[in-house]
Amino acid sequence: MDKALVIIASGNKDKVREIQQIFRDRHFEVKRAMDVGPVLDVVEDGTTFGENAYLKAKAYHDLYPDAYILADDSGLEVDPLDGRPGIYSARYGGVDWSYEDKSKLLWEELRKTGLEPEDWTARFRCAICFWEKDKEEPKTFEGAMEGLVIPERRGENGFGYDPLFFLPQYGKTSAEISPDLKNKISHRANALAKLEAYLNTL
Repeated sequence: MDKALVIIASGNKDKVREIQQIFRDRHFEVKRAMDVGPVLDVVEDGTTFGENAYLKAKAYHDLYPDAYILADDSGLEVDPLDGRPGIYSARYGGVDWSYEDKSKLLWEELRKTGLEPEDWTARFRCAICFWEKDKEEPKTFEGAMEGLVIPERRGENGFGYDPLFFLPQYGKTSAEISPDLKNKISHRANALAKLEAYLNTL
């Protein structure tokens, strides 16, 4: 029996590896979009992570109607900033800004709130959109990881905002815990667990 093709609308190798893990031992062959054909420049103008994941998934579903499509969108929501940077996490401050510069802007905005760092509550949120080849609409699965923003960057693991995202239950930032632990507790891991539970019903 031929394996069904799953196209991941991402070029991130770590993300792809994580997703491939949950499709193992199933009748699916997982590939990155760039390994199949053109990489689409999708305009992400949704107002939520779910909407942006949907826009990416739909663009690839229209191009590859006979494949299963998986797309995600994720970012950092900071409570004292009314959820910013949120869906603009990657573009916060500017598309070409480094995450060191984005961090400085985040701290600057947080200090303006007058709140102490112990009140800088935040979460990473992820939405995964899974479009089955014979369905008119996709399924969306969301996951979150709760923590705090701290006024310094710590740790060498991870990427993006990981070094300033503190996990009180571990006493470490997301960049200080091991990649294995992060892959078990992260926002993406939580969303993928829901996708995996759904796959078990197919």
